[in-house]
Amino acid sequence: METDETWTSDEYGRSHEGRVGVLLDDGSVPKPVYFDSASGSSGWEVSHWSVYDGAGTYLTRPKAHLLRAECSCGWTGTGHTVDWTTVGEAPFRESGLPTADRCEEDWDTHLRDVDDTTVRLPTALEALLQTVTTAIEDLAEDSPTAAIKAARTLELIARRTAHWPAHDARDQDSKRVAADLGLSVDATRGLLARFGGWHPHG
Repeated sequence: METDETWTSDEYGRSHEGRVGVLLDDGSVPKPVYFDSASGSSGWEVSHWSVYDGAGTYLTRPKAHLLRAECSCGWTGTGHTVDWTTVGEAPFRESGLPTADRCEEDWDTHLRDVDDTTVRLPTALEALLQTVTTAIEDLAEDSPTAAIKAARTLELIARRTAHWPAHDARDQDSKRVAADLGLSVDATRGLLARFGGWHPHG
């Protein structure tokens, strides 16, 4: 089992899943660290940035030199040097948290850059969608069931209005369509299949 922490957004999901990556002082990416279970019969691999602290009782773990944001799309952020002189007795998960937070801020900037490359919606439509969103949120305070009905209506509208556009987009260059949506090619195929009504692997 490998444990890690990742970041995702509602808009892009796992197409742009972020995490804190680690580089050693030689510029290499360390392998996951293996931890034995208490019984010694099994164990698990951990690649969370905080385990690369140079510690270890029997086998010294690699020591992080840089932390950087990484995204499932292949993008990597600027490396931030780990200042081991300020760590003291605090565990690396605590002392390194400000550096890890900077990585998440870099990933947030990356998502804004991705958003800037996607196809633009007409300003009037964006404003209308925001108005509808606010109206449903306000409605939920008075009547949760009415808000659910409104959201269900939006689902039906999406299904009706996206059916033929999905078929048209299917005939276009898949990488271009994916770029317009800010999604991976696989995620785009799944989205088009859902709206178009065909099997995603068909």
